[in-house]
Amino acid sequence: MLHDADRRRLLRRLLSFAAVTGLGLTGALQVALAAARRPEDSGIHEMKGDVRVNRLAARPGSLVLPGDVITTGADSHAIFVVGLDAYLLRERSRMELAGEKSLVQRVKLTAGRLLSVLAPGLGARRFETTAAVIGVRGTGLYLEAEPTRTYACTCYGETVLSAVRAPQHREVVRTKHHEAPRYIYADPKRVIEKAKVINHTDDELIMLEELVGRIPPFVGEPVTSYTV
Repeated sequence: MLHDADRRRLLRRLLSFAAVTGLGLTGALQVALAAARRPEDSGIHEMKGDVRVNRLAARPGSLVLPGDVITTGADSHAIFVVGLDAYLLRERSRMELAGEKSLVQRVKLTAGRLLSVLAPGLGARRFETTAAVIGVRGTGLYLEAEPTRTYACTCYGETVLSAVRAPQHREVVRTKHHEAPRYIYADPKRVIEKAKVINHTDDELIMLEELVGRIPPFVGEPVTSYTV
């Protein structure tokens, strides 16, 4: 994980390299990633408390793949990688993964809170809750699944939001840095409403992207922590 001092040193080196080469910060980041990409194997990298994969108690290093069901108990969490995607599943949560080999194509979050970073260029993905269906391409996405509504923050990238009971109501969201969080309701009379940014941080996104050898697009801007 990049700590604040390490991140500042990295940014200084990248900015210096960008100035010398004329590539700009984006170009310098691409060069750095190409030279030092190190995606990790699929599995749990960090966990606390009661974490289960297919009802079996997990441990650091436990494999996670499409087809698995991951749950967390009270005061528990799990950070894990599947292919080129990384996830932080918070306490009292349940998620199901579907896809092929190490590519997750569908995530069903039936309870709890989930922060995800997804690799670009791997096609459309689908996130489902009791209230919402969200189409995703490579992006950062934070979800909170409640019985009657879903909170969705497109941290960066593009999503298509729709309500399960009113699929004709859709919203395309494109963001660079948490600009358009939404509530999506099971009640077809409310559907999609604006929300505030809650319960996830830029440091968490940086940590997840680092696990799969990437840097989020907002790096270089002031790092902001968003909480309730």
